[in-house]
Amino acid sequence: MDKTKNFSEWYSEITKQAGLCDLRYNVKGFVVFMPWSVSSLKKMYSLFERELEATGHKPALFPALIPEENFLKEKEHVEGFAPEVFWVTEAGGEKLEQKLAMRPTSETAMYKMYSLWIQGVSDLPLKIYQSCQVWRHETKATRPFIRSREFHWIEAHDVFATQKEAEDQVKQDMNTTEKVMHKTLGVPFIYFQRPEWDKFAGAVHTYGADSLMPDGRTIQQPSTHLLGQNFAKPFNVSFTNEKGEKDYCWQTCYGPAISRIYASVISVHGDNKGLILPFQIAPLQVVVVPVQKKGFEKKIGEKAREIAEKLCGHGFLAEADESNATPGFKYNYWEMKGVPLRVEVGARELESKEFVLARRDTGEKMKVAENDLPKKVGEFGEALSENLRKRADEWFSKQVHSANSMDELGEQLDKGGFVKVPLCSVEMSGHNCADEIKSKTTGDVRGTRFHPEEKPAAGAKCIACGKPAKELVYVARQY
Repeated sequence: MDKTKNFSEWYSEITKQAGLCDLRYNVKGFVVFMPWSVSSLKKMYSLFERELEATGHKPALFPALIPEENFLKEKEHVEGFAPEVFWVTEAGGEKLEQKLAMRPTSETAMYKMYSLWIQGVSDLPLKIYQSCQVWRHETKATRPFIRSREFHWIEAHDVFATQKEAEDQVKQDMNTTEKVMHKTLGVPFIYFQRPEWDKFAGAVHTYGADSLMPDGRTIQQPSTHLLGQNFAKPFNVSFTNEKGEKDYCWQTCYGPAISRIYASVISVHGDNKGLILPFQIAPLQVVVVPVQKKGFEKKIGEKAREIAEKLCGHGFLAEADESNATPGFKYNYWEMKGVPLRVEVGARELESKEFVLARRDTGEKMKVAENDLPKKVGEFGEALSENLRKRADEWFSKQVHSANSMDELGEQLDKGGFVKVPLCSVEMSGHNCADEIKSKTTGDVRGTRFHPEEKPAAGAKCIACGKPAKELVYVARQY
């Protein structure tokens, strides 16, 4: 498997060989997630949930079925999502009086209830999230974790009395993405303000975190949306202000897709040997491998189990591999699965009372006294995750290019990554130019960089129509 030469083949092979998913479920676009991936996904959920709750969010669970009448309240929203909706029309062998939508996203389910819960200023802010699945009849080619018709995410839906509070929440959402996806999981990204034609259906503005896959294509990661009062008015999400007057609330929503972030984690950090998982989300953090020698089998096996149990007692996820396979096979197998650290236990180690501790990312090995193993495992695990982030950042920083003509844009896109180009506008008037870029280069306008703000050079012309450029936009080929 050569990740750099054929990422698509590498990705298909590693998701199969590492036991991450099974594609043989007999409904098109639906995938079975296997224990090895789900163990990591659960830890990723926990990381985001902890951060959301630290910033004042409370967990809830809303029904997966949404009545059609709810779904139709916000015109722009329903037009944006209607083509992707799964509809339930029968139950118990009888036709339903009203169609029920399998939630493609939960605005229309949650805001119906918010209108009942919010009466006055004392009920605000309201910050609720749910960890759940959503369903969309995706027509593009599906790919496990990257794109499917059922995906796993968290959605936070927040309500405020003022516009400024809502705008501040958008920035807080971005900070959550930075803390969890980048700082902890090591996946770099750029936050873009999406152009008018590509914003969330019903939003005032959409801000999307775009990362890159090893083949240079972009993958959309967490988005946060400033909804303004666009949903508050049709759903009557309002409060009585201090003057005794009715006022509509200001709202935001934020959606980190856990399954898609996992796709970035395994793709960005993996190598030709297989996965390399950040220490914080690895299903197994340390594998202890007995290196058997005739006459020492029992003692070596006992010591391997003892070390694994000691590490577990210190809060690490550790396990001794007592299978009949050779040590070399075990090394390769657990490296392919992405286990961050390995402890080797053989006859020499029994005698010296020092054990080999090996890192998956660098291959670095160190002899460690048994009593020092828990401390060194913690240090090595932290160093491994930091190194993964550093390596990803270094690679990502080299994936941003510039172009001033359509031909140059096409050449740069062939290299992969983001390409900065001047554009006449990111309002709807610039949609035709974006379409021309798409038709000539198969590149998509991702938007303008949110921070730091960038503007085209003086006198720059739109790459498509030749009019004066007002914006500097990023273009990339996307999943």
